[in-house]
Amino acid sequence: MTDSADNKPSQLLFWGCFIALITTSFGFITRMFLLDDPEIVKLLDLDPAQVGKFKGIQIWPFAISIILFSLIIDKVGYKFSMIFAAACQIIWAVMGIIGLNIASDNPAQGAALLYWGGLILALGNGTVEAFINPVVATMFTKDKTKWLNILHAGWPGGLVIAGIAVIVMGPDTSWQIKLGIIIIPAALYFLMLIKESFPVQERVASGVSYKDMLREFGVFGALIVALLIYLQLDAEFPGNKGILIGLSVAMVAAFGIYTQTFGRGLMGILILIMVPLATTEIGTDGWISGIMAGAVSFDAGWILVYTSVIMMGLRFLAGPIVHALSPLPLLIVSCVLAIAGLAALSGANGVAMIFVAATLYALGKTFFWPTMLGIVSEQTPKGGALTLNAVSGIGMLAVGVLGFPLIGALQANKEISEVSKVDAPGLVENGGVVESATEKKTIYQIIPYSVLSDDVVDDKLATASAETKDAVAAARKGSAPKALMSMTIFPLIMLIAYIGIFMYFKGRGGYKPVELAADGGSSSDD
Repeated sequence: MTDSADNKPSQLLFWGCFIALITTSFGFITRMFLLDDPEIVKLLDLDPAQVGKFKGIQIWPFAISIILFSLIIDKVGYKFSMIFAAACQIIWAVMGIIGLNIASDNPAQGAALLYWGGLILALGNGTVEAFINPVVATMFTKDKTKWLNILHAGWPGGLVIAGIAVIVMGPDTSWQIKLGIIIIPAALYFLMLIKESFPVQERVASGVSYKDMLREFGVFGALIVALLIYLQLDAEFPGNKGILIGLSVAMVAAFGIYTQTFGRGLMGILILIMVPLATTEIGTDGWISGIMAGAVSFDAGWILVYTSVIMMGLRFLAGPIVHALSPLPLLIVSCVLAIAGLAALSGANGVAMIFVAATLYALGKTFFWPTMLGIVSEQTPKGGALTLNAVSGIGMLAVGVLGFPLIGALQANKEISEVSKVDAPGLVENGGVVESATEKKTIYQIIPYSVLSDDVVDDKLATASAETKDAVAAARKGSAPKALMSMTIFPLIMLIAYIGIFMYFKGRGGYKPVELAADGGSSSDD
């Protein structure tokens, strides 16, 4: 692994960071599988909207912790951040186990422990990303995109290991044991890293000031973060809108007064791209088991495991792929494959075609996240840990705040659309489901959608034939995969943006990484 052009990287340090990322995906997939289990949902007395909220709580605090730790990590140190992360992940396991133990006697208290435990897990997972990304980018200053891709093979690697473990354990193994397996990798990376010496971050070593780091991010970045945090906290703590708006405005204003810059234009574009990127990868991964459950006869979790195996393998081989295509053409090709994969999955029938479509989707999503981190690190090195981690934080905020509920809304709308195609007098009239059988809702008052009312549907079908009832049930069951076609809009937006960025760099002589000089200057101070 040693490269004379880099900072004499330690194998133990790199692989400790790798296992730390594996641990985050252990927490992600075991908790997602838990909340996809109908018996657990019934035990905790949760409705579908509450399930989405339980899923979201392990996402958006991740973003808050990664951004906050990025602001202070050079002060508190990477080792402190690592200890905090491992402690949070272990505490979550304990809370989850206790919550499940008491849920049968006290569903509300058990659900509360699982809910707030998800927040603690998210804080730990975000802190993992806050320290591993700048550590690896600093270790490999001459080949950041390659090594960030290899590092991020740990994410799908953890999905594969934990996903297979949970599926193989089967329904006869308690969820307490399944949730508890996260303690193994958490303890392992803690022991690997506790005595390691962490490198000085590239920005700090080059003498770039803290203020210059914030200026690289700019007021625009602060505005996006404040908006996403406001939307989430407004949903979590209703009735405090005035206070939350005031705090958000104050945060952005203070950032603007201190930095006195709107931020790098390229950085602003990369921030916006992370919204559809995170929704395409993390959002789909979080929902895929539930979406495909009605389309397959086997455990739909195997689809996520399968796509994760492909991601893991390709990220390990990122070096020659990145060198052959360079970052932007790689992302353009990835978008095309992701669009094709989601479209194919939406209409795939039979095990073979489903896995062919899943292969396309996996090939598409593989390089999105780490290659974006590589571009940010290469183009905004003055931003240090902040710009590198903030894009991850914004992506996770976006998928937790908007992505997960938006994907749920797309499924709800598609369910109504598919039922409207069934010949069901009383329920379907004039080519659509009768208005009384639907309930109109919104996400943050900006994303409208409708859901079917089960009680009204049952009432409308009370005198219908068995064939009609079966047709409606089949339409509802088979609607979720078809919503994946609507989700192609996310990689399509990314495709247009990446082509635009590619043309921008082409007009400037081609894509080149920005290198920091010893005096804090850079090879491209524009």
